[in-house]
This record gives sequence, C-alpha cells and structure tokens, in this order.
Amino acid sequence: MKFLFLMDPLETVAMEKDTTFILMVGAHERGHDVYFLAEDGIVLKDGKVHFHVVKVKPQPIAHEPFIKEHAATLTQDQVHAVFVRPDPPVDEQYLMNTWLLDQLPPRVLVINKPSGIRTVNEKIWAAQFTDITPKTVISCRRQDLLDFITKEKNVIAKPTNAFGGHAVFHIKPGDTNTKVILENLSRRWSVPVILQRYVPDAESGDKRILLLNGEPLGAVLRVHEEGDHRNNFFAGGKPHAAQLTPRDSQIIGILKEPLLRLGLYFVGIDIIGGFLIEVNVTSPTCMQEMNRLYNVHLQEKVIDFVERSAGSA
Repeated sequence: MKFLFLMDPLETVAMEKDTTFILMVGAHERGHDVYFLAEDGIVLKDGKVHFHVVKVKPQPIAHEPFIKEHAATLTQDQVHAVFVRPDPPVDEQYLMNTWLLDQLPPRVLVINKPSGIRTVNEKIWAAQFTDITPKTVISCRRQDLLDFITKEKNVIAKPTNAFGGHAVFHIKPGDTNTKVILENLSRRWSVPVILQRYVPDAESGDKRILLLNGEPLGAVLRVHEEGDHRNNFFAGGKPHAAQLTPRDSQIIGILKEPLLRLGLYFVGIDIIGGFLIEVNVTSPTCMQEMNRLYNVHLQEKVIDFVERSAGSA
C-alpha cells in the first residue's frame, strides 16, 4: 500500500518523540511505501487529486531519520491512505488542503477526515459536553471575560487556535496582570478567548489518552516542570504511567459516537481531575512516550486499522 503523510517539514521532526515519525516507521516495517507530502504538494487537476511527494525510508538514526529515495507525483488512484499530521494552527493553507482532500474518492482513507477536522476546534468543540468539562466561557467581550473571572476566581485562559501549551495562563485571585493577559490573548478584544474554571488536580498533571476508532489505545500522565503550570511535553512536561479510570471510560463512551460520525479515527483527549479539557484531532501525540513506558508498539495497531479500513472507507 502507498501511505502519504501530510506533515510539517522533515527537518522539524523530533525523531525520539514525534508520533508522525513512529507511524511512518510502523508503515515502513509493515512493507508499505511511505511518502512525505508537503503542505504545498496537493493539486486538483482534471477532476482528480494529485500529490507531489517524496518517497522516504524512516529510520531511528539521530543524524539521519529519513532517507529520501526519490520524488514522485501520484494520482488519487495510486494512493491508499493519507495521514493528516501538520501541527496547528488551522490556517488558510491547512483549510485549503482539507478542501482538496475532500475530493478524494471514498476508497482512500484519510486520517482524520478533512470535514471532521474542520468541524472540531480542539479547544472549543469539547465545551458542548457540559457534564464532563469544567465551567467555560468563550468570548472576545471584555465584560464577559471579567465577569467569569470574578465569579470563578481561579481560571485558565488560553487562545482558541494554538498547541503545545502556547499562551496558556493561570489567572489567580488578585492577579494584577489579568486585564493585560486578556487584552493580549483577545488581540485587544477582537478574537475569542477561552476561560475555564481551574481544576486543582492539574497540580498532579494531565492525562493524555489516545483513541483509535473510538476505543482507548493508550494513556500517559504529563506532569509539569517545577515552577510551570503547563503539563504539555512541548512546555517541558515529563511522562508518567497512567491507568484508565471509570470516569475516563465514561468520557470516552460519550465521545465515541460523535467522533466516529465525523470520521475522526485517531484522536487525543486531555483529562484533568475527571474533566475533559481538549480534544486533539489534527496531530495527536504522545505515542512514543506510551511505547517506552509500557514497552509496547502502539503504531502497529494504527497500521492494522489502516490496512483493514483502506479501500472500504
């Protein structure tokens, strides 16, 4: 099979922690052809989608994680699966590529489905599930935001379209920088900001759970560095083993049907203290950390799923 990975430049891949890399390794070890697809490499011509790609051999060698074999142009008829893996933000280029990928025939499996990615803002979509999320307000209006802080007192403030813990602030009672934080996040009250009630269990870390086809694939607890409230690995958080709780299973059960209905097969969810915080559908991570913690090879289960599903999607 031919597997395409729409992703950030190969030079930016962190071999020891990148989930995209280990998925590419898994596909290659299974005998599939693995191709790098840059964000400018998708073309719609004569009613068919074409891909300007580079065939690569991924390898766990620090100074050369990829051997570039040759460039090629493939048509939709030659491709079996496309992994959509660029990091946020979901900008104009990202959206354009999802519209182009929408033109693929159903037999080409796209993980995740482009229309589903467009539907699910990773920080906003979860807010509809009020029984399993912290109290939340999303607004660009100054008074709405300040009223929420006055009521809740201890809150997390973050933008709607970032990742890796970027621009996430913990606002505490009496914080003299509150208005400055809100003004900057909202770009002077012009774009929405997310405020959530602070969950005290965040002090112990947040739990990332990977879902495959609506079922739990693995879990890891991310614990922040000393002096930082952000648990993300991008922000310096460290991985620890984690078990699924009955509450986690309840949350997964609530999310399963709507995620699958949207064609979101490979998803990461973040849980703190029994509350759903975010749903990652663009480029879910943490697979390599889980592999090392539990001595497993989770990428094999993803490749199994793709092999079963490609051609019948």
